[in-house]
Amino acid sequence: MEYTVLGETGQQVSRIGYGGAAAGLKNYLHTFDPEDPADRKKLFESIETALASGINYYDTAPGYGNGQSEDIMGAALEGVKESGSHPLFIATKVSYGERASLRETVELSLKRLRRDRIELLQIHGNSYTQEQADDILGTGGMAEEMLRLKQEGLAKYIGFTSEDNNDSVYRFIRSGMFDTMQICYNFIFQHSYEPSRPFGSLLEAEKAGMGIITMRTPTSGTFQRWIQMVNPANTFDYTPALIHFVLSNPYVDVALMGMRDADIVRKNTAIADDLEGRINLDELHSRYV
Repeated sequence: MEYTVLGETGQQVSRIGYGGAAAGLKNYLHTFDPEDPADRKKLFESIETALASGINYYDTAPGYGNGQSEDIMGAALEGVKESGSHPLFIATKVSYGERASLRETVELSLKRLRRDRIELLQIHGNSYTQEQADDILGTGGMAEEMLRLKQEGLAKYIGFTSEDNNDSVYRFIRSGMFDTMQICYNFIFQHSYEPSRPFGSLLEAEKAGMGIITMRTPTSGTFQRWIQMVNPANTFDYTPALIHFVLSNPYVDVALMGMRDADIVRKNTAIADDLEGRINLDELHSRYV
């Protein structure tokens, strides 16, 4: 397993992370029920395989199945302190709408995760309006409350997540209040990094010394559906290329992937371990010969 340092935290993390959305959301991308004993058994096997493969970064959130993802991860990772000789790194989230009950929400997450401390606590966001960003960053806002929890030791680091790349994302980066950014980035959705200009939130977060986590690595099925639409007879597996595209970005610390069964974990870790599959993104975006 390849490891890197998560921004300026000093924490060693696996380049691929176990994404918890797929573990808690019913019928997310494929037929699945986290309450079904057979499906839960597969999840536990996949997490055991991830640990054996050296994956030490595990992402989850209360919003993934109303606490189901956290509960499953808590049970599967109970008593586990490291993977691949590196300390386990568990990241969870709290939504903007839960600001009034932030401490209570975090305490519930800790209970489900069977932990005394969360390595990374993030604001769980899709897109932030200007007004929400004002509220989060303002005096007495959510960022300050998260910093207090960090100072008290309930969370070691704090960050934010976003599917967007709007001005609020750049304001969060410039604020200096967050240790990490989790952003959507893959072959289809490249809005957070345009190397030929260059611009994008990945570059700004890197300049700010933040740890960078990306989500939807294999495009959450979007690329595959497009291929099926334009070439129904296609039989080529693009998954390795999609994973390598993200891991080839020098600013990406951790690429998250949903992995519901052990076979997918084994396939994805084998892809990630094949360093010859990486590409030069500058050459890819070159327009002149």
